[in-house]
Amino acid sequence: MTSYARMERLLHWLDNHATSQPSLPEMAALAGLTESHFHREFVRWTGVTPKDFVKCLTLADAKERLVRGETVFEAAIESGLSGPGRLHDLCLSLEAASPGEIKLGGAGMEIRWGAASTPLGLCVLGESARGICLLSFVESDPGEESVRLIWPRAAWVRDDRFAEQRLSGIIATPERAKPVAPLRAWVKGSAFQVQVWRALLAIPEGSLTTYGHLAHIIGQPGAARAVGGAIGANPVAVLIPCHRVIRETGAISGYRWGVGRKRALLAVEGARLRNRL
Repeated sequence: MTSYARMERLLHWLDNHATSQPSLPEMAALAGLTESHFHREFVRWTGVTPKDFVKCLTLADAKERLVRGETVFEAAIESGLSGPGRLHDLCLSLEAASPGEIKLGGAGMEIRWGAASTPLGLCVLGESARGICLLSFVESDPGEESVRLIWPRAAWVRDDRFAEQRLSGIIATPERAKPVAPLRAWVKGSAFQVQVWRALLAIPEGSLTTYGHLAHIIGQPGAARAVGGAIGANPVAVLIPCHRVIRETGAISGYRWGVGRKRALLAVEGARLRNRL
């Protein structure tokens, strides 16, 4: 079992059992590791100790109960999930492809791409001179035929080492995290989709919002379902943080790269933010 798979399983379990105050031996047994090995792995992956992580979840649960009469968005804020910090100090600019560029299908353009392992699983990244156009979690090596569907007439040049270097500055454990140069994303989508993706960039690390609230932000309060569709079409994982959007009921679901990964991203962001307070 990979390190990510082990942590994903445990974080999902803690999401439902943290209030029972599980002990270190109990969590280590669930992860299939010795207590000392588990403790080191957990701190390396989340940036906090297992004990402090459980305390954070317990506190969040208590605060959610106190503000149960408020909206999900307000409850998330009151639970200490919001904050201005961003792990990688990213400055991401998002540019949309023009209709002409879309029609050409990438003709005359070179895209360097590759696959690499990250703390959140295998990931594939593609980047042109215009910016990152693909960042997606995959279960196995997708091969060129799969990735080139995005820009079918572009020259796709495989470079796994390049992808590994780029991803190390975007998806990293706290101990390896480091500031990176400003990033550019170059996306292909409808005007509405691009509008939603730009709104997602305004959600800070550790914060949550809902589909309805996001629809209100972009000035289309009745378009929550359409917003959900645009979020599901996001071509750039993590950088465009669609994992920070949840349902009005508070349910964490609907993530194209797996609900378990969405839970892991939110749990680690919340713990990392609290650790900085």
